Amino acid sequence: MNIFFSKSITLLTGLDKAQLLKDELGISTYEDLLKHYPFRYEDRSKRSTIAALHPTISGAHGVQLEGYIKKLQKIEKGKKRLIALFEDETGQIELIWFQNFSWVIKKIQPHLRYRIWGKPIFLSSGYNQLVHPEITAVISHQHKKPCQLPLYHSTERLRKNQLDAKAIFTWQKKLLDQVGGDIKETLPAYLLTHYKLISLQEAFKNIHLPSSQQMLKQAQRRLKFEELFYIQLKFLKIKQRRMEKQASKAFQDLALLHTFYHNHLPFNLTNGQKKSIRDIYRDLASGKQMNRLLQGEVGSGKTIVAFIAMLIVMGSQGQVAIMAPTEILAKQHYERFYIFAQQLHLNIALLTGNTKKKEKEHILYRLQAGILHIIVGTHALLSEGVIFKELGFFVIDEQHRFGVAQRAGLLTKNKDYAPHILIMTATPIPRTLAMTFYGELDLSTIYELPAGRKPIKTQHYYENSRLKVFQLLRAQLALGRQIYMVYPLIEASAVLDYQNLLAGYESVVRAFPDIPVGIVHGKMDSMARDIEMKRFLKNETHILVATTVIEVGVNVPNATVMVIESAERFGLSQLHQLRGRVGRGGEQSYCMLMTDYRLNKAGKARIETMIKTNNGFEIAELDLKLRGPGDLMGLQQSGILNLKIADLSTDVNILEAARKSAKNIIQQDPDFQHPLNLPICQEYARLIAKIGSWDMIG
Repeated sequence: MNIFFSKSITLLTGLDKAQLLKDELGISTYEDLLKHYPFRYEDRSKRSTIAALHPTISGAHGVQLEGYIKKLQKIEKGKKRLIALFEDETGQIELIWFQNFSWVIKKIQPHLRYRIWGKPIFLSSGYNQLVHPEITAVISHQHKKPCQLPLYHSTERLRKNQLDAKAIFTWQKKLLDQVGGDIKETLPAYLLTHYKLISLQEAFKNIHLPSSQQMLKQAQRRLKFEELFYIQLKFLKIKQRRMEKQASKAFQDLALLHTFYHNHLPFNLTNGQKKSIRDIYRDLASGKQMNRLLQGEVGSGKTIVAFIAMLIVMGSQGQVAIMAPTEILAKQHYERFYIFAQQLHLNIALLTGNTKKKEKEHILYRLQAGILHIIVGTHALLSEGVIFKELGFFVIDEQHRFGVAQRAGLLTKNKDYAPHILIMTATPIPRTLAMTFYGELDLSTIYELPAGRKPIKTQHYYENSRLKVFQLLRAQLALGRQIYMVYPLIEASAVLDYQNLLAGYESVVRAFPDIPVGIVHGKMDSMARDIEMKRFLKNETHILVATTVIEVGVNVPNATVMVIESAERFGLSQLHQLRGRVGRGGEQSYCMLMTDYRLNKAGKARIETMIKTNNGFEIAELDLKLRGPGDLMGLQQSGILNLKIADLSTDVNILEAARKSAKNIIQQDPDFQHPLNLPICQEYARLIAKIGSWDMIG
């Protein structure tokens, strides 16, 4: 076992500093410190001269100079600062510090040659400055510094206590000096040979103290593979354990499905829908519990796939349930399924937090007696009082709205076997993210939209085109259509200068005095929000001014226009999700992106992408590159995905190799008992002991 990893950093830093590092960066052990990787490297192999400094060459990057420090002066007037004059053989430059004066004064000695590093500031007067430069005395016998100097994330509090990136680098060197042969290998020799990976010890040394650019690349590749390999191993192990222990009932009767398919299905299924149904049928018939993720664009027909899958279970005498994140969405599922249930003589009910007591009691009785075949609801379905006679299949719509503990509660709903689980999402998930975040689930994807669906026309307008936009909206209203207008904020922000919801609502009411306008936002209580949404659903209001609370769920086929205010403030995937609220009927639909003139590069790229494509998977891949996995899915905040070095937007090949290796090992040696897999056995046991048992449900 890697006991070296578990040693406390107090052995390096002292108690006070160790506590600060733990509080600020979560670093408390040698492993935490070694895995606090540099976020970038500075090339310190080159030296410049003061005369050679120029904005076009040196402005964006740090420069390294050598010379002497003269005229050290502390300025007390105005903003307190310490100023020094630095000169080399070609000229002079000013050095400025705004804090840590005593430390700098103590460090600098006259007549000593210094190497300094910093980003130059070029003033219009022609006099140049370096603010808070790094200073190192040039000593002839000193150790040679790495050409690629690592830079580490620190915090304001740490920097105030002299625990900056330089201090972290010093500790990394101290730690690596102690290593010896203490870092045990965590990957088997055959994997290192096959993928030409350097050892773990070499990787740690060269990630912090790269001996060359080539060795740095090899260290990054090795550590990325290691990180992704154990993530994949974890998910595949969960899946294996579930397949072994969570037996389910085999549902194979297709009679009810055939009746519906040949007599009542109102449209032809797409190839993607047919393939997804085949995937689900294989799982349902296997006798092992299904845990499958069904992803597809808004309007791609996931719900009908789920209903057809339900028919397989009901045809074999099982009960089915579908859980939605909101009452409105649950009601929409219920209303749609109710028509099909009537045609097939199946009993269906809707259960939410607002279901009246007497009606709820009647539903629960019929459910426990097995009279109810289908129940649709919100998280109320997870309550203890909801007892099934034989729950065979549970569908979760928009799973990210439900916690792991809630989903794990499904296993208690059937004492005899584990119910099959289908998770649906309308959020297109990039392939690398699906492999990582949903690694233990089987995946089905519907790429096509049903025939006859017209692509949404996306247009970009600046603020000075608002009158033109309002004319276009009037034309749609005259045709009897409805409109969404989405704003990023509820109240005006002193920091962010852009349209807010309340001011927007007032301007819309003024511009359309003859049109009923509704408003929905996150600060309203759920009942008031539902009332407003129902008014829009019934076409009692023709314009709905809202925040992103309308992003998931509601289906209003008559809504043909989505206006997104301050569109540059939204992420790409969010823009695409909002656009998907329209285009649900047969009429031509429009998405109008309103922005300020001051668009940065990323904002411009998002707007151009939205205009260019309606393909959600293409958009999701680009969004991953622009924002990273943590921002894209809220994973950093939730602690679910905490990658230290791998980047899912660029490390696709490494991820695929890691997953393939993990899969092969679990198939051939599921408990890592082969002598060659001893490093995996030990590291996996260490991770389990450190993290604790992993959840059975994704």
